[in-house]
Amino acid sequence: MRASSFHWWRTVVFLIPAIGLYTIVLGTVSLASSLVDARGYVAHWCARTWARLILVTTGVSVTVEGLERVKAGGSYVFVSNHQSHYDTAVLFATLPHQLRIIAKESLGRFPFIGWHLRRTGHILVDRKRPDRQAIFRWADRLLTEGLSLIVYPEGTRSPDGHVRRFKPGSFQIALQAGLPVVPISIIGTRAVMRKGELAARPASVRLVVHDPIDTSGLAEADPREFGERIRQVIAPPVESSRNDDAVAVLAAVDDPLQHRS
Repeated sequence: MRASSFHWWRTVVFLIPAIGLYTIVLGTVSLASSLVDARGYVAHWCARTWARLILVTTGVSVTVEGLERVKAGGSYVFVSNHQSHYDTAVLFATLPHQLRIIAKESLGRFPFIGWHLRRTGHILVDRKRPDRQAIFRWADRLLTEGLSLIVYPEGTRSPDGHVRRFKPGSFQIALQAGLPVVPISIIGTRAVMRKGELAARPASVRLVVHDPIDTSGLAEADPREFGERIRQVIAPPVESSRNDDAVAVLAAVDDPLQHRS
């Protein structure tokens, strides 16, 4: 209980104010840059710096495997499992690409983060009434402008670490646009912050970048079947590491000072 209390207080008193400061400062720079940089490249630098600061401040180290399988600067749809709020920070901090996301519309109402998303090439979607034509028009820009997309086809964070069934809509963009899909397995972010918890803990995270899958000529493919094919690539490393994640969470709870030097 005392360990959990330590991490909760550390998050509330230290991490949240620090991350709030990073968001305000870098969000302001991002918004200012959007006036002269319509492509959003400077804004992406701000987002990547923001992500790296969050990881360092929290005490998260990331080991990346397979990054040589993708070309820096290429256009891809990166498809990842989703375990924690920290997943996006891990991806932005480690992938050397101009990344964009499809975010739920409610994020657009948040100061700085919402303003950044609206002005720098991301797209906000009403999940109840998605404008599919607008989404596909936006997707066409990815290839022409050298951008890449991050999607979490589970739709939400996993409550138990298992990789849930993938929603087919996430793959329609890649199939229609003919963009290569890169499966990514994120392992260990549940040890940082679980779904439904406020406390964030230091931890080691592993990111596995799998071989890109060519989607040219697959515009008429069944997105549900294609999604299951991708899931079968992503899930094994995640599922085989679930015991290690559980040990990491328990260790962080038992010894709140173990990651501090």
